[in-house]
Amino acid sequence: MTNLHIGRRAALLGAAGAVTSFAIGGRAFGQGAPVTFGALPPLTGAGGPYGPAMLRAIQGVIEEANAAGGIRGRQIRVVAEDDQTNPDAGVRGARKLIDVDNVSAVMGTWASSVTTAVAPLCWENRRPLFTVSGADSITLLPHQGYIFRTQPNSKLQITTGSDWLLKQGARRIFHLAAQSPFAQSSQDVMAERFRAAGGQVTGFIIYERDKTNFRSEIDQLMRSRSDTVMLNGYLPDVTILLRELYRAGFDGRKFTFAYAAPPAIFQSLPNDVTNGLITFQPSPDLNSDAFKRLQARFGNTPVDPYSAQTNDHATLAILAAALAGDASGTAIRDNVRKISQGDGEKVTSVTDGLKAIAAGRPVNYEGASGPVDFDDIGDIRGTRFRYERAANGRFELIELA
Repeated sequence: MTNLHIGRRAALLGAAGAVTSFAIGGRAFGQGAPVTFGALPPLTGAGGPYGPAMLRAIQGVIEEANAAGGIRGRQIRVVAEDDQTNPDAGVRGARKLIDVDNVSAVMGTWASSVTTAVAPLCWENRRPLFTVSGADSITLLPHQGYIFRTQPNSKLQITTGSDWLLKQGARRIFHLAAQSPFAQSSQDVMAERFRAAGGQVTGFIIYERDKTNFRSEIDQLMRSRSDTVMLNGYLPDVTILLRELYRAGFDGRKFTFAYAAPPAIFQSLPNDVTNGLITFQPSPDLNSDAFKRLQARFGNTPVDPYSAQTNDHATLAILAAALAGDASGTAIRDNVRKISQGDGEKVTSVTDGLKAIAAGRPVNYEGASGPVDFDDIGDIRGTRFRYERAANGRFELIELA
């Protein structure tokens, strides 16, 4: 049975249907005390539209693993803290997970600023950090192998997005970027790709996310005679920017990351404002058994790329600990690649992986987010991308490439 322990701040999350701190598992049984993992998703703040589903995906994997006997007879629990899409809150949450709850690994950080702040705590305390953050700088930190990133880094994302725009005929692009760890690196990559193709970035502005209007930035865009604008921000600021672009009469392409314009944006803006907006994002492996299993578990709730990735975070940590016969952070770090790449038996679920490991067979886990094959610094080696266009209050698929 699953025991749910609700933290004292749960009331703050009522609208999201989530809690700030809780544990799955309960009393230990089997061999030894429960193995504890930490989840640090954005249940509130700019990442709030994604955090609850990310946590739900982790829960589901752990419930499946416990039903199959856990990690070599040890049950598993997850303790969750809300990072609030805020570095300070993320650090507080990570300190609690590491110092108080003694978690073996931390998973589910979303914003790059949060991951950058939390990462040193993880590697200094020898706890692997599984993240969906994209800033290039994250895996360049001296993390000693304790970071595993299932999200393509920002260089790969911006390169892919820029090349796709160029194929659509874009030649003059204006870049509006929220202050973030990947704003400048995104600009450098975009400028290089457009210059190589005979185009140009006509303007680049880094803005503060908490502004209530962006009239001066939009005025500069309108004077630039750009055919495309890249909105490199988050949902609150991109919502304001779209409204002001509409009022200014901008008729070029509007392009942004899907996390900055999730379906929730249609609740805030009329269709006339959102129509034509193009979003892109790394795509889960829609045809994989792992994705179909997660989709069935979610029912009517759509599976976004981040919940597909946290599904894989939990599975990777569990299978690595099972292979090692040791749930310490260092043991998990040292065994992640051994269960996720190579010539082992292909497995697509935590239960199949646990059975194979128990039988002494090598495994190669392929997840809901795709093959989880990491390079030497912990970056995922590649993935597919999904492009969608807003039309009359919904997103329609343009291309999956």
